[in-house]
Amino acid sequence: MLLPFASPRPEERRTTCRDLSLEWQSHKDNQRFLDPETGICTRLRIQATHPVPNTNQVKITDAVRRVPKLTVLLFRAPPSTIGQVLLWPLKFILCSIVLLFWPLDGLPGGESYTDAYPAYLMSYWGQLWAARSHREYSVFDNLVQKSPMPTPANFPITVKGVTHALHPRRLAIHGESGWYLCEDPDVIINYRYVAISYRQSDVFQRGFDDEGKKKEEEQRKQFIESVRSTTLQCGLQAYWLDLECLGETIEEKNIDLYRMADVYRGAIFTLITLRKSDDQHSIESWKSWGGRVWTFPEAFLSRELRYRVGLDGPVTPITLHELANKAYEYYSEETAIVNAYGGKDRLDRLEHLTRLKAAIWRRGSAALPKALDLEKQPPPNEQQPQHTANVSYPAERVYALMGFFEHRIMPNVLETELQALARLSMVNDSDRIAERMVSMLPQEIQPHACWYADDDQYGSQLWDIEPVVNVAGVTESGALVLDGCRAATIRWENFPEISFQTTESIRRTVAGKIPVTLPGWVLYAATWMPITSTVSVGTAFFACAAFLLIAGPFLTAYSISGRILATQPWLIGVKGVMSPEEAADRIYGASLSKRQRLFFTPSGSLLAKPAEDDIRRGLESQYDEALKQTRNDVYTLIDTRSGSIFYFTAKRPPTVCLFTGREGGLGRFVLCSENCVANELHKETVLRMPSYIHDAMSVCDWVAIG
Repeated sequence: MLLPFASPRPEERRTTCRDLSLEWQSHKDNQRFLDPETGICTRLRIQATHPVPNTNQVKITDAVRRVPKLTVLLFRAPPSTIGQVLLWPLKFILCSIVLLFWPLDGLPGGESYTDAYPAYLMSYWGQLWAARSHREYSVFDNLVQKSPMPTPANFPITVKGVTHALHPRRLAIHGESGWYLCEDPDVIINYRYVAISYRQSDVFQRGFDDEGKKKEEEQRKQFIESVRSTTLQCGLQAYWLDLECLGETIEEKNIDLYRMADVYRGAIFTLITLRKSDDQHSIESWKSWGGRVWTFPEAFLSRELRYRVGLDGPVTPITLHELANKAYEYYSEETAIVNAYGGKDRLDRLEHLTRLKAAIWRRGSAALPKALDLEKQPPPNEQQPQHTANVSYPAERVYALMGFFEHRIMPNVLETELQALARLSMVNDSDRIAERMVSMLPQEIQPHACWYADDDQYGSQLWDIEPVVNVAGVTESGALVLDGCRAATIRWENFPEISFQTTESIRRTVAGKIPVTLPGWVLYAATWMPITSTVSVGTAFFACAAFLLIAGPFLTAYSISGRILATQPWLIGVKGVMSPEEAADRIYGASLSKRQRLFFTPSGSLLAKPAEDDIRRGLESQYDEALKQTRNDVYTLIDTRSGSIFYFTAKRPPTVCLFTGREGGLGRFVLCSENCVANELHKETVLRMPSYIHDAMSVCDWVAIG
């Protein structure tokens, strides 16, 4: 009899990862973290307000000393019912008896104090796909050396040579004997020329059979003849049209395509050709032309713009503002770019480039349609690429964007869009685009390359964020490798024993010391009682011991109810919603004082709500709002250094906190879960926490955010 196949549960599957010694170890396939106390990859146990049985969730526990906590509870919650009144004396007597064992328990918060959060010990140990430093080994550089970009013979394969040009490589020129294509740079530099911008489907249709190809060839010839005629009518003797001036072979295309930005920069004006339409203002034709990736830089990099409708339409000048109104669907979002290039309002360089990137990403291309997620490109492999004449680069939008940058990258069919964007960011280090994206919290965090962000749920822009980390490189999976991070491990298993300092007071100090002497009084009295002549002395000691036994609970509760001055730094996580009062009891023990020891954050998370009175503080209503969340991914984070409590949502409980930047007077702290198999961290959420707490975080080695 054949038994049906049953796949093992995820937690029963085995997988492997490397430890701190880079030795392989095997463990079950469940969420894990690197224990900062042992340095061992350990199964993550999560304390939860409502733990689910047969999972990694456990009940909330703490390490607060039981004796002082018990004494405080006697006086902080007086009996309110008859049953409680009858039980209270019994509880008091039991508490007094327990005080006899006080020296075995001790005061809360009295253990050794450390001024640092638990460190994150792991580092990224893999090779880099692309590295910032030329001294580092790069898989990408190695692949490029093995299969370099095909270029014409005797052409220098350099980034400058491929991506920069002072003049076109080929130009259509009208000479004594008519039109001809010239590749002699000594001749080309003497001609002013017009650059032609169009959308292929607006001027000719590609054919797939013999009849279709014949029709396509006729349409191409008509288009070229119209361009030549229009060029001469405009008083020029040369033009640049990709149909003629781009190379026929892949080798020639590779040195023409990615210098097109400089070709349009150098033109006297750019002539836009639109298809004829029934619309009087040709708005549909403008939208069709403006919706492609490459027409965007063609327009913005041009000195002057002119257009014609149809192949025989009149040539009409048009301003960038007029063009944007007609051609761009997102004109309201791209107004700042239009004003910047129109000379009205200058933008900061970073804001300028960021808006350009957003505009290009909204457009489709031959390789990528509009609004395509960056995750759909498969990771590159080490096989030699098959170059064809119609090759489409996965990172085409990045290569269109790089025309606006002075420092550019060598295009390559092997890399994904995210890898190309990371490389472009690294060579333009002053902009630090990728570093800023790490600190942003997008509407949807990608499952891979989670560092990428087009937006920020806190409402900030890239230029609002000041990064404090550097990108060392990018991995084959598209993860960013960061240098200079400060990191701390988040504790999820329970509330640890935490040391803290309270206000110094002689009364509280004496009150705390007296109950400790209770066992001594009892023992000392017992030594005098057997001696007949000193029975009265023993009786006196017993009387003092009895007094201390009665007063001990109150003295103990009073001694630990002072104001908290400093607390050992810890980040403590709880699945579910915990109030500041309950969290404070878990950390400091109960207190007779009504002073608040933990506070709501006013603006540190998406669930935070600031008060509108004279004091900057968080509203208590955020606790109620967090309780109303019907999702099962709500968490509480307690930061003992700042005394703040944060509510947030995440797909998985984060175990590492990274300080990556500053914004709006607060620090940007990225909370990550650990993927020990891939040796990467995954962004789960971003919190805005006080910047000063990063001083208590240890600087860690390279980490990969992927």
